[in-house]
Amino acid sequence: MKSTITKKDVAKRTAKIVGEKIYLTEKIVDGVFTALREFMEAANPEVRIEIRDFGVFEVKTTKPKPKARNPKTGEIIYVPARRKTHFKAGKMLKEVLKQPLTDIKPRPDLMEGLDDDEDWEEDWDEDDEKDDDEMEEMDTPEAEPEKPAQS
Repeated sequence: MKSTITKKDVAKRTAKIVGEKIYLTEKIVDGVFTALREFMEAANPEVRIEIRDFGVFEVKTTKPKPKARNPKTGEIIYVPARRKTHFKAGKMLKEVLKQPLTDIKPRPDLMEGLDDDEDWEEDWDEDDEKDDDEMEEMDTPEAEPEKPAQS
């Protein structure tokens, strides 16, 4: 059965690996994904993001297709060049994925807790009050000096 792993699950696993609070790692994981997305969006026209021991993300351009065919109507249409994403797994990941399914031993320790939101909420609530106080201090506007009226 296929399971879906979300960004929240990645943050929880990262917190467990590095021994940090989940609310801190969630901000870092979100920042990493935002940075990767920004690199890919800004690609003019192509970019290669290499993450050693994991893989390579690439933005590639496609060729324009002047004689594409609409499958519903059979009409010949023009498809302009565009950008697309591509991921190529790194050597370590490829080796693991090449193993036959019969050789794979179940690792419940890696998948446990993915659907369990209690740890997330408890960890988040611990420092929630402290964060709220810090945010109030940041959101409180300082009094600005009044500008003299122009005549």
